[in-house]
Amino acid sequence: MPPERRSRTKPERRTGSRPNRKIRMKQDRKAGAGPGGPPRKAAYSSQRKPPAGPRAAAAAITIAAAEESRLRELHRLTLEEDKPAVERCLEELVFGDAADNEDALLRRLRGPRAQVQEDSGDSEVENEAKDNFPPQKKPVWVDEEDEDEEMVDMRNNRFRKDMMKNASENKLSKNELQKRLKEEFQHAMGGVPAWVETNKRKISSDDESEEDEDDLLQRTGNFISTSTSLPKGILKMKNCLHANAERPTTARISSVQFHPCAQVVMVAALDNSVSLFQVDGKTNPKIQSIYLEKFPIFKARFSANGEEVLATSTHSKVLYVYDMLAGKLIPVHQVRGLKEKIVRSFEVSSDGSFLLINGVAGYFHLLSMKTKELISSMKVNGRIAASTFSSDSKKVYTSSADGEVYVWDVNSRKCLNRFVDEGSLYGLSIAASRNGQYVACGSNCGVVNIYSQDSCLQETNPKPIKAIMNLVTGVSSLTFNPTTEILAIASEKMKEAVRLVHLPSCTVFSNFPVFKQKNLSLVHTMDFSPRSGYFALGNEKGRALLYRLHHYSDF
Repeated sequence: MPPERRSRTKPERRTGSRPNRKIRMKQDRKAGAGPGGPPRKAAYSSQRKPPAGPRAAAAAITIAAAEESRLRELHRLTLEEDKPAVERCLEELVFGDAADNEDALLRRLRGPRAQVQEDSGDSEVENEAKDNFPPQKKPVWVDEEDEDEEMVDMRNNRFRKDMMKNASENKLSKNELQKRLKEEFQHAMGGVPAWVETNKRKISSDDESEEDEDDLLQRTGNFISTSTSLPKGILKMKNCLHANAERPTTARISSVQFHPCAQVVMVAALDNSVSLFQVDGKTNPKIQSIYLEKFPIFKARFSANGEEVLATSTHSKVLYVYDMLAGKLIPVHQVRGLKEKIVRSFEVSSDGSFLLINGVAGYFHLLSMKTKELISSMKVNGRIAASTFSSDSKKVYTSSADGEVYVWDVNSRKCLNRFVDEGSLYGLSIAASRNGQYVACGSNCGVVNIYSQDSCLQETNPKPIKAIMNLVTGVSSLTFNPTTEILAIASEKMKEAVRLVHLPSCTVFSNFPVFKQKNLSLVHTMDFSPRSGYFALGNEKGRALLYRLHHYSDF
């Protein structure tokens, strides 16, 4: 060490080692004897009590910190004496001036993060604890091969085995299995549930608007999009596996109907059975079958909420009600006030409040759906051929054997209007659209007249919007699809006598039936699914034919 620095530091040591005289005299007085007593011995340094109070503690901490900084400075000067000038210049460029202490260097290296911590109101202990945790950095890149995907066995699991598309899919990754499960769920539910779409709209409403604007500005082309309504002319559809393939029968299919809430179809036949199948278009697994002894099914229908199945026979007055939730079969042997010997044709209102039974001699009876009790009976001239509820369940349309159509009010049970179906001599069928726009009437000569519901209520001699003359035998079945874009008409008197009519153009799709299908045969019943665009036909050979319309669902 140079002599100048040595002489500079030695007086500090001497002054720090020699106590003050006044302090020494006070200590001697404290250690001396009291008045008139012997002198007391001074206490040893180990027995002396430390100065009490916060000021004394703070002074001691300050003295210790000054001593520590002095020793650091002394150590640094000692090391710098042996360094060459070039190395010292380089260190000043990188770390700053050598006169700066280590704390200032650390603050400069930490940057603004340390400055924010110093400005905050945290204590020194908290700041020190925060500094001990290094900042988390995102990886520059991720190697996909490092993440080994866990494979799931598909063949040895009885639930996952049905989801295999081919024999080579013995194992699938978790991501692929998740996608497969989503596809199966959407097939079972008839598409994506509404609550999923609602949540997506709430989350990404703002982002979608920005993305649409960006996409609009980044591309060119025809921005006038086509209509989402069903086009006329050719109907794209797919022929699927029979709905009742897992329970085949040779008896005639008397009723086919889709469940109002689930992707399930009901198939009833003259072999005394009612079966439920889950519709997926590939395997259509059977859910349940109900056998009614000596009870050939004439007609079967779901209740409006889908919790019950109602069935009537060809030669009995008993009405069977099957409670699907409880699994109980309840026979209704006799309805008080109902004097019909045979109960066959009936209709269920869309709101689930009423049950309409067609009787003989022009009578039809209105029953409560909940209690199965008779509310009222109404009568038309001649024999009643068919009846149906309006979409709001407030009116009833009936077709008589004389070719007349009656419109009834459900609440008052009064006839609101009566008119003659144009060109009809004998009515066979009638149907009302679900949107409250159309009424279709089928006659024994194969003509189907499509009326406006407003004209049926207001005019005494309404003119049909269109007369469909593509059938030459009696029209026994009429069904509108849920969107009122297709009207299905069929006759059970001739093979392949099925047509699909496009609405509102009232033109027949030219590609259905595609060709002479042996399986089509005589069609007795048909229905559209309310969700995913399936169309089912029941024929006399015991097959429930299933089609899927491309306009409403992807293949």
